[in-house]
Amino acid sequence: MASEHFDVLIVGAGLSGIGAAYHLQKNCPDKSYVILEGREAIGGTWDLFRYPGIRSDSDMYTLGYAFKPWTEQKAIADGPSIRKYVNETARENGIDQHIRFAHQVKRASWSTQDGRWTIEAEHDGERKSFTAKFVMMCAGYYRYDEGYTPNFEGVGDFKGQIIHPQHWPENLDYAGKRVIVIGSGATAVTLVPSLTDKAAHVTMLQRSPTYMVSQPAEDAAANWLRRWLPESVAYDITRFRKVVFQQLFFRLARARPAKTKERLLGLLREQLGPDYDLDTHFTPRYNPWEERLCLVPDNDMFLAIKQGKASVVTDHIDRFTEKGIKLKSGQELEADIIVTATGLNLQMMGGTELVVDGEKVDTGKTYAYKGAMFSDVPNLVSVFGYTNASWTLRADLISEYACRLINYLDDYNLDQATPRMNLEHVEEKPFVDFSSGYFQRAKHLLPKQTTMAPWKQNQSYVHDMMDLRYGALEDGVLEFKKKPVTVEASAPRARPEPVA
Repeated sequence: MASEHFDVLIVGAGLSGIGAAYHLQKNCPDKSYVILEGREAIGGTWDLFRYPGIRSDSDMYTLGYAFKPWTEQKAIADGPSIRKYVNETARENGIDQHIRFAHQVKRASWSTQDGRWTIEAEHDGERKSFTAKFVMMCAGYYRYDEGYTPNFEGVGDFKGQIIHPQHWPENLDYAGKRVIVIGSGATAVTLVPSLTDKAAHVTMLQRSPTYMVSQPAEDAAANWLRRWLPESVAYDITRFRKVVFQQLFFRLARARPAKTKERLLGLLREQLGPDYDLDTHFTPRYNPWEERLCLVPDNDMFLAIKQGKASVVTDHIDRFTEKGIKLKSGQELEADIIVTATGLNLQMMGGTELVVDGEKVDTGKTYAYKGAMFSDVPNLVSVFGYTNASWTLRADLISEYACRLINYLDDYNLDQATPRMNLEHVEEKPFVDFSSGYFQRAKHLLPKQTTMAPWKQNQSYVHDMMDLRYGALEDGVLEFKKKPVTVEASAPRARPEPVA
């Protein structure tokens, strides 16, 4: 199988992949690259999900790129607007010309002897081969071909329609229908108010509550700044303000969980009124930010509940019936459509099999170096964003770090960079410190972290910025290997390290 060679290969043309390509073009302009995208379109998550009301649960001033100002009025943007934004970024920078669509990456094999990766992808039923010195994995962290659905008893007895949001039918007619949405996460909180525009009634059925916080869809301060200041200046100020608020709120919630919980529930009481059963339906059993908070823009879900268009039921499912769902309490909820907003199936690197010198890599047994590389895996960066803030903030920093590393290898005639776990005694911790079900189900797939740098996940944008953007590359942990010396080898070029 003939192989095409590129200096850098990027997997995924979603928000992370397009951002990685931009940074590569800017910081490593002499490097050739290709993006392999398994689907037929740019956008990743924002092209895959098409259910009613699909939107971000982070503001676009931080979910958007630092280099491309978000100019729409709404800070909490809908899916089509985000998809348009990512496509514009790719087109404006010529990144779209580097994408190979419908190339599903199956295997990535590193050869120390050759100093390169061999990537195998499936395209139109055939295997295509590519080689690259460096790989940037930007394929997200969940399976696109299937969402998570528990094994509910009696599913075959239900006479209506069962839908998972990840595979929403085009032109689904739910007008005048009774809809049950199973779940209490971001997808359910988005779907419930959105479906009330046509449905007879929408019921959110949850086993346990999730913390919710309301926020205006439009940021008045950001829109005011944009009217009076240059676009880029206004965007930078708003982005800085949002980053600071996100970090402070997370730290406060972890440091003072009881006070934070009291404040969050107090805001909900203001929305739903004194007579609503807040303890049953909106008071979680865990502390704030032990799982991700759900954003409710413009109070849309609370308004739907107060208007009688939507309701919340907190109970356990006993079984599906012909007419709907029977609960453990004995109550039966009747429905025409049941939506299983029950979560995601996580996977690493889009399901790519990773091999180093003939040995298959089990990512669940590796350690995450700076949250960006895997122990004992050379010349590969994997983008994984924040769980307590916008994904893109960290994705951008990891892409910048990858570019620094690529240039460093080139400047000093080095062949590879490999993180080596050199600590004898470590306290292992999960890669993601969240109790969410989808992380718990897949913790055996995720790399581990420790309590010591650079193997610790800080979930801190400021810390990561200083470390990934300005920190020393030669830290005694990242092992460098030189290329074989040749007569043609030139002296290292002097490239100054950036100064904080």
